[in-house]
Amino acid sequence: MTQKSRDMPNGRQLPSTDVTRYKSASSPLRCLLAALVFAGLACGGCQSPLPPLPNPPGPYTAVRLSPGDVLKLSFAEESDLDQTQKIRRDGKISLPYLGEVTAAGRRVIDLQRELTRRYDAYLDNPEVLVTLENGSATVIISGFATYPGKITFDRPTTVYQAIMQAGGASDYGSLSNIHLTRVINGVQRTETINLRPNIHGEPTVPKYVQDGDVIYISRSLF
Repeated sequence: MTQKSRDMPNGRQLPSTDVTRYKSASSPLRCLLAALVFAGLACGGCQSPLPPLPNPPGPYTAVRLSPGDVLKLSFAEESDLDQTQKIRRDGKISLPYLGEVTAAGRRVIDLQRELTRRYDAYLDNPEVLVTLENGSATVIISGFATYPGKITFDRPTTVYQAIMQAGGASDYGSLSNIHLTRVINGVQRTETINLRPNIHGEPTVPKYVQDGDVIYISRSLF
């Protein structure tokens, strides 16, 4: 019996009995390649979620200073220079040797670094510790809160505590879908937070509010 032959891609010929085996062997490979191409196209449209908004390692560490904030300055080896000052309405404080220094709009750590650098010209040990004794942060609570509105805090406050100050979520609000919006370096960013573990007493990393934050409580789906 004469066997039919078929050309292979490399110029060789296979008998018809081998053609069937060649097709059956190549089918799984084709399926695998198709699956890989599909997965690559699907992942190409995926976007990585934004990282969470920066959270200060401790209360007020990253808070921007505002007029009315009370600062305590402690000098390493010049205790007679230790003092407590309230930031004036023009955003400045007056210090020995340096005169007027702009404090409002800056982070505590940044102000501390600048003072240490500038006091280097006047003191043998220019190290100075700046502490925010009493600061204020105004936050807007919106959405499905029991008492939505603007609240001002004069002490370190977490997002959960801020919402509780607004009476918590209403009967239609969801604590598992909280949107925290904050302006960072001129860019507005929003992070979604699940506060449900706080209700059950589960250990969580506290997220502190900052001046100008907007907290939105979403509607519950159930």
